[in-house]
Order: sequence, then C-alpha cells, then structure tokens
Amino acid sequence: MKKRLIGIITAAMIMTAYAAPVYSGNVNNYVVHAGYEWAGSECDPAHDTSRNVQKEGVGNPFNYGERNTPANASTAEIRAINHNMTVQEVKYALYKEIDEHWELISKRLGQTEREKVYALFLGLGTRESTLGGNGDGADIETAQLDGFGVNPAHAYGTMQTAVTAFADCNPTFDKEDNVPEMFQYTFNESNFYDAIVSNHMGIRKILHFAELCINKHGMHGYQVVRNCLKGFNTGWCDMAEDAGAYRTYADEICAMAQFYYNEGHLYDNVFTWTESPAAAAYRTDDRWSWWGDTEPSMDPVNEHPTEPDTEPDTEPDTEPDTEPDTSSDVTDGMKGDANCDGSIDMSDAVMVMQASLNPQKYGEKGTSPDRITSQGIINANVDGKDGIDLNDALLIQKYSLHIINKF
Repeated sequence: MKKRLIGIITAAMIMTAYAAPVYSGNVNNYVVHAGYEWAGSECDPAHDTSRNVQKEGVGNPFNYGERNTPANASTAEIRAINHNMTVQEVKYALYKEIDEHWELISKRLGQTEREKVYALFLGLGTRESTLGGNGDGADIETAQLDGFGVNPAHAYGTMQTAVTAFADCNPTFDKEDNVPEMFQYTFNESNFYDAIVSNHMGIRKILHFAELCINKHGMHGYQVVRNCLKGFNTGWCDMAEDAGAYRTYADEICAMAQFYYNEGHLYDNVFTWTESPAAAAYRTDDRWSWWGDTEPSMDPVNEHPTEPDTEPDTEPDTEPDTEPDTSSDVTDGMKGDANCDGSIDMSDAVMVMQASLNPQKYGEKGTSPDRITSQGIINANVDGKDGIDLNDALLIQKYSLHIINKF
C-alpha cells in the first residue's frame, strides 16, 4: 500500500511539474520560430557525416566520458558544468549512451533503426525538460521535496531520471534491479547530478519497464515501448483501459520524436515542447505505426554490467595538440590559469565556478583566503567577454581535458 501511495503521489507531481511551457519572443538566446512551434538554431551535425550511423552510431564527437563532470566535484560545480551544455551537446550526450548499449536497447524495445531510438529519447527529453532549451543545458531538476533522496519523484537531467533508478536508494521504493546488462550506479549526489550518469540511468529505467512489459504483462509490438514510457511517468507499466492514459505523455513523446526525426532536427540546436504545433502533423490515431513492427525481445545480449571508468574521457577521437597555445597568453599570466599556479587544469575551472557562483566568498574581494586574484581574473577570461562567468569555466574544463587545444 505504501508503494502504491508513493506511486500515486509521484504521478501527480510529475504531471504537475511537466506542464507545457508557454513561450513568447526569445527563449534566452534561442529565437522562437513559426508561431511558437520550435526554437533554437539549425546547424551542421557535430559528428562525421560520412559515418554509417545505423551501424556505427555518431561516434561521440564531444568526447564524453562515463561522467560529464569530475567525480570529486561539489554538487554546485557539477550542475554548473551541466548548465552550460548547448542543446546540441545535450542531444549528443544522449546518443553516446544509446550507442554504448545499442544491441540491448534495440532488442528490448524492438527497434532496429538507430535514429528512431535517438528521436524517441529526444521526445522523452522534450517531454521532461525541453532538452534544456530554456538555457539550463542538462541541469534540470524537479520534484525535490523533503530533502535529497527522500521523495521518489526527485528527478534530474535531460530525462528527469528519478531517485528510484539508482541502487541503494530508499529501501521502501520499488527496486529496479532487473537490468543486469547495464551497470546500476549507487545513489549519491555525485552520480545523481552528473548529466551522463543520469542519461545512463534513464535509459536503464526504460529497460527496467521493458522487462516488466514483456515478462509480467505479456505485451508485444509498440505497446512495449508505449507502456515503458507510461511507467516512466507514473510508475506503472500495465496496459491502460483507454487512450487518455497515454495522450499527454507516451503518445505525445511519439509525436515529438517524429518531429525531430522527419524534419531533420536530430543533430542541431533545435528543440520544441509539449503540445507545440510543431508536432501537430504527427498527433494521429496511428502515430505508433511510425515506430514499426519489430518484436521486442528478452533474448540475451552480449553485454556485461562492468563498472564504468568514472573519470571523464581524456582521449578524443583525434590526437589533440597537447602543447598549450601560447599565442593567447597575457603579460604576467597564462590564459586559463585562474589560480596562477603556472598550469591549466580542473582546479582552474573550479576556481572560476566558485568565483562566479559565490563572489562574496571567492570573488576578487571575497572573504576566503582561496579567492581569485586580479591576475587570476585576467587569466580566467578566456571567452573574450567582459568579466568571468561559467562559460569561461566550461572552456577551461574542455582545455584541461584536451577537448580543445586553444582558447
């Protein structure tokens, strides 16, 4: 009874939290198009378009590791990094996790077309967070009540992955231990607030419901993924008696997925939102025919839940120039060296984040002995704009990880 009551409360909070946003004019730096249908910018894909995406995936062009942030960073630091992700970066962060577990996802959801799975998770990210299009990047949090980890509806990230997806969460919550092929992260703030870990656990959560749909409820075809989405929203993946249980969530996700897929917005900065006219053409009675009729399966796959390397990936696809670029150096300082110790590493990014988020303590005139100095501010201003902010911290982080080799 307690678990059922928790599920009812969770569903109510989720439906309240994810009401369709209302847009007018600009969404921060994003221009709203075509009668408030979608926002963002069309741009070139970030991946090598000569790749066979169906067979190889997109290839992780932003060089994401198994984490998006340092495991020992504070929650504020982690969220600051996620906050600065563009819509395009948020999209590719999802694809990176899909590609790593493609065989498993394809078999459990009955979908052999990789870009349709990309689109489905964009639809889910849209329904939950509008892909961070409000300027939040992947730093989206809802339903935080009663303190960290106490309420099962506490959710974070592009897909709003709930507390219940993680191992070692509150033991009164239903366990999600039926996806042995994927590693289940321990529930702590470092894991919960990391964008890549959150994506991993969100995908795992969908596959948790897939096992229940297939083995417990005997579902077939598109009803498996449809009810996985219903379960993601409400906690229950049993078949509903009428279409009303699906209209504003699972079926809306399907319609928005078709917008991204059919109108060429898988790889750019374009995003839409729930009940936007952008997906009107796809809100048909037979919208799930787009998904196809390949049968989902619980057949074994060749995946093992080994613990991922928790450090960010420092090896990009192409060999970087590992020598610091000295053309950007300033007198008595080095671009990016915020703490003035003669090198550029993650500690510099952390200093800039601290100075930006808590200037009273870590700003030039702050109270902490570890505050940034006037020379540090000059060094930390790597984006060419007045002052320092979280964008400077993000660029310094990318430089320290060899994702970029100059400012």
